[in-house]
Amino acid sequence: MASPYAIRILGDPVLRQRASDVTEIDGRLAALCQDMYVTMYEAQGAGLAAPQVGVQKRFMVYDLGAGDGPQVLINPVITESDGECEFYEGCLSVPGLRFDIVRPSTINITGLDLNEHEVEFEADDFLGRLMQHELDHLNGILLIDHLDEEQRRGAKKALRKMAMDAPSGGLDADLAAASRPKFGLFRS
Repeated sequence: MASPYAIRILGDPVLRQRASDVTEIDGRLAALCQDMYVTMYEAQGAGLAAPQVGVQKRFMVYDLGAGDGPQVLINPVITESDGECEFYEGCLSVPGLRFDIVRPSTINITGLDLNEHEVEFEADDFLGRLMQHELDHLNGILLIDHLDEEQRRGAKKALRKMAMDAPSGGLDADLAAASRPKFGLFRS
């Protein structure tokens, strides 16, 4: 099945807007999540926030590949964080680039699932990183916002060069897919 959505890339204004709370959990939201799973898997991602497919709502889909299958977290909130760790991180919306990003090492997070049940868990390691990364998307924050000014300029320059070198003159799906690493916040 082909991906029903294109992943929005750095420069798309939808990625810079804070998403609004989900107020209705219904069949339409469940169907959207199914479509987002397809998009996430096709891009070899481990997580995908709704704004990355142009939907300004506070939810994310993810799959750690640990046999639990795809998950949804609606209206997530980090209630507590502790420690600090650095991780080499990539993003589906910033294709081909990865950076060492410092984030809290452990978080407690709450939200809802598709059955409107409250979900609360502690996340560290990869899951903690993934939750923080996708929550950033819900707040209009991108990976490059965690960089210093010099690193940010370099990242933007690299993306412009990739766009100019692409056959279509832009970052099309083929270029984005070819440039994605198989580590960081991506499925291995």
